[in-house]
Amino acid sequence: MRQKIVAGNWKMNNNAKETKQLIKGIKKSIKKLPLENTRVLVAPTFVNLAKAVKRVKKSNVEVVAQNMHQSKNGAFTGEISADMLQSIGISTVILGHSERRSVFGETAAVLQEKVTAAIQNNMEIIFCFGEMLEDRKSNNHFKVVENQLKNSIFHLEARDWEHVILAYEPVWAIGTGETASPEQAQEMHAFIRNLLKETYNNEVSENTSILYGGSVKPANAKEIFSKPDVDGGLIGGAALKSEDFTAIIKAI
Repeated sequence: MRQKIVAGNWKMNNNAKETKQLIKGIKKSIKKLPLENTRVLVAPTFVNLAKAVKRVKKSNVEVVAQNMHQSKNGAFTGEISADMLQSIGISTVILGHSERRSVFGETAAVLQEKVTAAIQNNMEIIFCFGEMLEDRKSNNHFKVVENQLKNSIFHLEARDWEHVILAYEPVWAIGTGETASPEQAQEMHAFIRNLLKETYNNEVSENTSILYGGSVKPANAKEIFSKPDVDGGLIGGAALKSEDFTAIIKAI
């Protein structure tokens, strides 16, 4: 049975004090929630990861990284390796976010290298992908999503998929206030699940958690999460307020 997951991507937000306060608020709010088969993840900035890991001990919250470099070490100023993340207790990393693709120029080939490095280092991956507005308008969204998966992560072996979480994030709905309708989300998630079945097998398809990301809020979370192929969410702005994030967790 695949897991339900609510992950908060904090992006470039929250200094050390704000990180401490937000984690404290989330821990307190979810302490008594029945979270069987549900994971709660938060992704602070790199400079706050180590302290965040210490602050979530003995709680239901896990800390994950927003990115990592594909090399073990070397002359890559400003970058972080899998080994560095693991040395402070991080075992899960977000890869392929649309902002990494569009703002920082990460290509399908680079993401394939990062995915490979993560798996080789026994890291769990939250792999992001999704179409632009023009792709949706031209009815090309299924093909775009298929190509993103095939070109960056479908080189993995079937056994590797126990370490992969997928996150469908239509770019036109990230931080815009626009949200794919629950029906649109379900349609794409079902397409992805069928693609996994065709590429690998039914076991990979049924056991892989597929999250939706794109302006998920307390007001729309329950309806989105009610769809059979939506296993949770990768939350942006709403993850920065403990009350909103908790309300979204309760919706699952």
